[in-house]
Amino acid sequence: MNYTDAADRAAGPARDLRAMVVDDEPDLARLVASYLERDGFEVAVTGDGVQAVDLARSVDPDLMVLDLGLPGLDGVEVCRRLREFSDAYVVMLTARADEVDTLIGLSVGADDYLTKPFSPRELSARVQARIRRPRAGLGGPRTVRTDRETRVFGDLTIDVAARVVTLAGSPIHLTRTEFDVLAVLSADPGVVVTRSALIDAVWRTGWDGADHLVDVHIGHLRRKLGDDAARGQYVTTVRGVGYRMGAGR
Repeated sequence: MNYTDAADRAAGPARDLRAMVVDDEPDLARLVASYLERDGFEVAVTGDGVQAVDLARSVDPDLMVLDLGLPGLDGVEVCRRLREFSDAYVVMLTARADEVDTLIGLSVGADDYLTKPFSPRELSARVQARIRRPRAGLGGPRTVRTDRETRVFGDLTIDVAARVVTLAGSPIHLTRTEFDVLAVLSADPGVVVTRSALIDAVWRTGWDGADHLVDVHIGHLRRKLGDDAARGQYVTTVRGVGYRMGAGR
């Protein structure tokens, strides 16, 4: 396990973002870490699933690059446990393309997926497209509207700039991606947003992953908001088109 000390790179770029690379292939882990360091991250590396969960609690990463096949705990279980306390942007790595649909179906909480072998440049591009929409308190440009406003839909309140969501006065913990999906839908409540438009706004323009990843995150949102597809109180499905914000009633 290695944690890069920013003091050793005093002449480099400002390092206000933290990443973890969790992969039991040391050469690949070091290569990915080097690209992330070049992009301005402090990087912690481990090849063990149990260590990854413990390390994430102390590092509080903004990004985790997470291999599916790990000793100790596999990537699915690491991601599940991570989601109990972190909204880090998670990119899951898998050795088999046919596992991607399975992972999405498991709704483990990953934000993106890459199949090995992959280009570290592609990983870097995906991360840069998403990670600069961080949690409250961190800087960087965002494509989701972040003007200071509060959006109210019945008992649901969304403070866009603070990235805070409450339901009947109680805070609701959303991952970055879940919040960004909700922010896009709530920006123009009467407008139906297609899956491709959500992907462009929340993931990145030209993202080549599965469209039904959107459906997975919509499902996550509904569960956390106590909503369901039939009711559509907060998120309404428009069949054959996409989604729009519900009225909250």
